[in-house]
Amino acid sequence: MSTEAEGAGAGAGGGHDLRHHGDAEVRDGGAALVDLAVNVRADTPPAWLREHLAASLGSLAAYPDGRAARAAVAARHGLPVERVLLTAGAAEAFVLLARALKVSRPVVVHPQFTEPEAALRDAGHTVDRVLLRASDGFRLDPAAVPDDADLVVVGNPTNPTSVLHPAPVLAELARPGRTLVVDEAFMDAVPGEREALAGRTDVPGLVVLRSLTKTWGLAGLRVGYVLAAPETIAALERAQPLWPVSTPALAAAEACVAPRALAEAAHAGHRIAADRDRLVAGLGEYAEAGLRVAGPAAGPFVLVRVPDGAGVRHRLRELGFAVRRGDTFPGLGADWLRLAVRDRATTDAFLRALGRALDRGAPGGTGREPA
Repeated sequence: MSTEAEGAGAGAGGGHDLRHHGDAEVRDGGAALVDLAVNVRADTPPAWLREHLAASLGSLAAYPDGRAARAAVAARHGLPVERVLLTAGAAEAFVLLARALKVSRPVVVHPQFTEPEAALRDAGHTVDRVLLRASDGFRLDPAAVPDDADLVVVGNPTNPTSVLHPAPVLAELARPGRTLVVDEAFMDAVPGEREALAGRTDVPGLVVLRSLTKTWGLAGLRVGYVLAAPETIAALERAQPLWPVSTPALAAAEACVAPRALAEAAHAGHRIAADRDRLVAGLGEYAEAGLRVAGPAAGPFVLVRVPDGAGVRHRLRELGFAVRRGDTFPGLGADWLRLAVRDRATTDAFLRALGRALDRGAPGGTGREPA
């Protein structure tokens, strides 16, 4: 592990485009591609949720009232409502944290989702990075975080590495005077939500972020929430504009934490795990071509390293598949690609295309398709 500093301002970023996200791979000319670049669950939102959202449109003339949704989220995690803040997606929460909290040495653990660092830098902060290494399996060592860091941001499971950090290891990062932000946007895709910190009140300075856009296919609706101590929630709420979460988004939040939805999400988590195992097994067939899978993967996506990753990504596009480039994540380079987990048929078709992409990039054609 290593630590590096990145200054505030548009020019900082260490050569990484912190504003690049997977949706850029499937815009415009990429719209017709099979999408393995965006980590939103396929076949969503389900019909019952679409119908629920449509029913909420009849009340659009009234200003949004988030009390019921806030209470539902609080009940889902066994918390008082004072510990819950609804947001326009987890991305808004990162902006609120960057603007509302008075911190002097924020640290972001990379590789991870780049919006937290981008928001901090936009708010004028100098950001230190702790870079986890592939040789260590991208595992977190709490001792690598500077003692005087008063804000630490880490994902769990982490985007893009798909590593699930043990909850006790994350809790070791907490200490008086420090805000510990754990991004659990993909935790509901982990069977049993093992290693989750959401709902914990015994970890000092803990802030947990959750998103409802990944599992439920609501990226276009923008809905998420923050779980934290009441004084932190109050500070973030003061930084929010009035009525920040729309009526349909509030309806979605209330519905997606109901028992029926939680049961459906749990079932989806097990299905995703099985689909991920199939993808990882198929990727293992290309070890002779130099492909390596980071892991063990625990999220609905897999990170791989492959020689000439940029070339492989472009050849996959020619073959009809979009994957997420890795070189915009601090700590990774152009040979890294992130692959969303999809259903069996899509995975099998992708693996065949990957074999062709690897073969076309190798002298004499060394890539091969899985059996």
